[in-house]
Amino acid sequence: MNKSLSQEQFGKNAAHYLTSTPHATGKSLQRLVDLTSPQKSWRVLDIATGGGHVAYTFAPHVARVWATDITQEMLDIAKAEAAKRGLANLRTTYAKAEALPFEDESFDLVTCRVAPHHFDSIPEFLAEARRVLKPDGTLAIVDNVVPPGPVGDYVNAFERLRDPSHLRAWTMDEWRDAIKAAGFSLGFDEQLFKKMEFKSWAARYDDVMKRLLSAMLTQATPEVTALLEPKGDGETLTFRLCEGLFIAKRD
Repeated sequence: MNKSLSQEQFGKNAAHYLTSTPHATGKSLQRLVDLTSPQKSWRVLDIATGGGHVAYTFAPHVARVWATDITQEMLDIAKAEAAKRGLANLRTTYAKAEALPFEDESFDLVTCRVAPHHFDSIPEFLAEARRVLKPDGTLAIVDNVVPPGPVGDYVNAFERLRDPSHLRAWTMDEWRDAIKAAGFSLGFDEQLFKKMEFKSWAARYDDVMKRLLSAMLTQATPEVTALLEPKGDGETLTFRLCEGLFIAKRD
């Protein structure tokens, strides 16, 4: 089987995602728990689990969590980490976001954090999430978002240069429209900024690519600079990205 770009990128960098600060911590992780109020009887599905952080966070609060991904290295790490943390109610399995191997109406909550910008089809992912959710079940999504227009296009180009599996981060309005079109009632959304350390973010590349990415970050237009807020230089260079968080109910 030929690996997709996402499988290639995430497979060879799987260990990084377990310890990566924006993935392992970040405001949106606890916000998901606070906003969904998980119950002890719930069955939860975490799609594109990556390093498994959403699954680990919800497991103590619910009956069962299924953590899915298309990258075996990610699943292996999540399974081992769950065992290390004593999370006996966490299961892992291969699943493409657009083709989930679960029965209709089998989950109380479906989560997906910082992954849809890699998906082949976000509308198909949303349709599958709705299918596997119980009536009145909850969908909780966090993903990188961008402003409409040239600034958003620039940020997507910047991200995709570093990671070719990054297809496109959507705008808040694109997400709102797609969630409603998929048969959900959107109850809450917000934007959260996360601080990124350039050294860690660009660590997988050689000095030539790092200089190019740094130039795109520090020599951008005033509009892009206002959004990304680059600070420092060299080893201390940081910037920020924006996440959109969405909580919706299955109609």
